[in-house]
Amino acid sequence: MTDRAFTPAAGRLAPLRLYDPIVSLTRERLWRSLLAMHAAPRPEDVIVDVGCGTGSLALLLNRVEPRARVIGVDPDPGTLELARRKAAATGPNTGPGSAPKWLTGMGDAVADLVGTGAADTVVSSLVLHQCPVPMKRAVLASMHAALRPGGKLVIADYGRQRTPAMRLAFRIVQLADGKEDTQPNADGILPRLIAEAGFHGVREAETVATVTGSMSIYVAHRA
Repeated sequence: MTDRAFTPAAGRLAPLRLYDPIVSLTRERLWRSLLAMHAAPRPEDVIVDVGCGTGSLALLLNRVEPRARVIGVDPDPGTLELARRKAAATGPNTGPGSAPKWLTGMGDAVADLVGTGAADTVVSSLVLHQCPVPMKRAVLASMHAALRPGGKLVIADYGRQRTPAMRLAFRIVQLADGKEDTQPNADGILPRLIAEAGFHGVREAETVATVTGSMSIYVAHRA
């Protein structure tokens, strides 16, 4: 699934090595912490991070609950290599669980990669705003299929840009990732797409203003 085009983690204008420094400018520690809080990992949970990038979120969840099984999925082998290096630099998992597992694949194939109904929680950050609307739908459908009944979805991404200041700031993202794919997020499409994928109880649990626009944390469940 990696031979299809995808937007690189750092966008179309920046090299991969700049991804983590760029993301750090988006109040990353705050919104990743909020995402982890809503994911609320438990011992023996299977947690899948779709579009895991350089592994920051997967590693955070692994630290929060070392007994959970965390799987990071990303289409970019180079990005996953950075995730592996970052994981190695943090040292071995000292809990009874294991270090994150890294799988190469597109977001719309996550159910095929991890198994239908295999995940207790699926998370994703800064992925869907880079996808065309048909791919947004396909990724959400695969996330839904990967979850067990009652499983939880938690997404952190650019949501509705509600103020002139946030719309102006979001132009930075649109310059890097293209307006066609990102504008639907800015218009607030994600809650509707999440619901249309079959999720229940869809809610925008948090919003975080950043220098690149407003980030939203969305929470939903598979029935």
